[in-house]
Amino acid sequence: MPCRGVRGATTVEHNDREEILKATRELLALMIRQNDIRPEDVASAIFSTTPDLNAEFPALAARQLGWTDVALMCTNEVNVPGALGRCIRILLHWNTDKPAAQIVHVYIKRAARLRPDRSQLPPVDWQELEEWIAENLIAPAGR
Repeated sequence: MPCRGVRGATTVEHNDREEILKATRELLALMIRQNDIRPEDVASAIFSTTPDLNAEFPALAARQLGWTDVALMCTNEVNVPGALGRCIRILLHWNTDKPAAQIVHVYIKRAARLRPDRSQLPPVDWQELEEWIAENLIAPAGR
């Protein structure tokens, strides 16, 4: 079975712990649901933030959604002048037979400008997504 990369990005308005976790859970939930990803099929995940975000490790959001056996790592993006700020990115290494052309990469909020060619998601029921996230939380939002 091949290992495929699934990319996603989102933004937050403030360098705030709860905002970072909420946005990361939202992004990861969309990536999971758009691709039918099961945690047991994920080899690893890399979470990155722009240097202006340091209030929390975004990988904690994955742990909160039950990804306790997935290898997770956080890192900072290169601080390129003029680049999009307050951005969280995720790269999943997913074991799947799905062809690369069928993988849905998720770019939302201001991060949609990073990949306009990949930013056309089907309509999202944001309230239903928040309910799904709440149902799947295994840990409270705090540490």
